[in-house]
Amino acid sequence: MALTINVNGAQHVVHADAETPLLYVLRNDLQLKGARYGCGLGQCGACTVIVDGKAVQSCDVPVSSVVGKAVTTIEGIGSNGRLHPLQQAFIDEQAAQCGYCVSGIIMAAKALLDANLRASDAELRQALARNLCRCGTHQRILRAIHRAADAMAE
Repeated sequence: MALTINVNGAQHVVHADAETPLLYVLRNDLQLKGARYGCGLGQCGACTVIVDGKAVQSCDVPVSSVVGKAVTTIEGIGSNGRLHPLQQAFIDEQAAQCGYCVSGIIMAAKALLDANLRASDAELRQALARNLCRCGTHQRILRAIHRAADAMAE
């Protein structure tokens, strides 16, 4: 079935079964590798993308459900060769170790900061509750998000 989806501001026609997970279409058809397969059950957050302003786990979303909606991946948040403030803050704060979960965490944080630049630590923890990280850099992740929020507010 041919479906037209909007990813990172561009229209793409993909040929996939309507129930194919969005993650598979992003990675296999569009070659966008930032969203990663983790659990396949929407529980780890490694595949998080933003759909119409909301963070969603793309392994748990059928591609047909995003037709007519705006999908943003980690590849779509920087501009003109510049990193998004969240990406830069994660580098500056050394908030990633293995990096597997980072794109999902950044996308969940971006969805929150787009709605609330002054989110509290409790709100950040709530927004990141579905993103698992085993590296133990949680405090650096929170510092990076606050740092990015300050940069975004300027």
